[in-house]
Amino acid sequence: MKITLIGAGNVATSLGCALQDAGCQIAMVYSRTEKSASRLASLLSVPYTISFSELPADSDIYISVLADDSLLQYAPEIVKGREGAIFLHTAGSVPMDIWRLAGAENYGVLYPMQTFSQGKKVDWKTVPVFVEASASNILQIVNNVANKLSSNVKELSSEDRSRLHIAAIFACNFANRMMAISASILNEIGVDFNVMMPLVKEMAGKLEVMSPQMAQTGPARRNDRKIMKDHLQILSSNEDWYNMYKTVSDNILKSCGNDRL
Repeated sequence: MKITLIGAGNVATSLGCALQDAGCQIAMVYSRTEKSASRLASLLSVPYTISFSELPADSDIYISVLADDSLLQYAPEIVKGREGAIFLHTAGSVPMDIWRLAGAENYGVLYPMQTFSQGKKVDWKTVPVFVEASASNILQIVNNVANKLSSNVKELSSEDRSRLHIAAIFACNFANRMMAISASILNEIGVDFNVMMPLVKEMAGKLEVMSPQMAQTGPARRNDRKIMKDHLQILSSNEDWYNMYKTVSDNILKSCGNDRL
């Protein structure tokens, strides 16, 4: 089964390598920029293109790993002349019907719920992969591909996948932004962020044995008003951090049945 990858970023790189390792044949890589296309193509030892018109016509599956806006814009060009193939995307919040609207006959979604960064290898066998397809026979094919990658594959509708994506943003992207703010605060006092790693690892470890609600600690959880007001005073010179601290603390207070700060 031939697979063409549309995109050459972090997700495409990880996915392409994982597919090859699982025994899938990558026919070609597309990217809008020759630098990224050639980099991934070289890694996979396959040809590349920067033009949709040069995509192979005989691939069985075309997997888009483009950013959401680009997928919405270029889906018709990806499908054109290849309508009978299977078209998949890896986006969390884009409905699979984007392919039908672009003229595809067979289509679906292969969404890996994981964060991908250059230089950090992902263990695909542990990655939850959520799939959806336009028909039962196409779903079987998508499941076959997904099961080559992961031991944790689930079917999920486009609507529910959007809510899943929101949950993932809170758990991962927003949490990481908090880490970045923590690092900035530490930098102001000359302390390296590595000092936080035992704390972060313990927090993550607790979530394997208890719910996030049960794992919640800190001054807001304890309703320690004086500490929170002292912290807000320290943060008063940075409006963004002040507002974020207050908003999150108010939300924790509310979840514990207390009034706001």
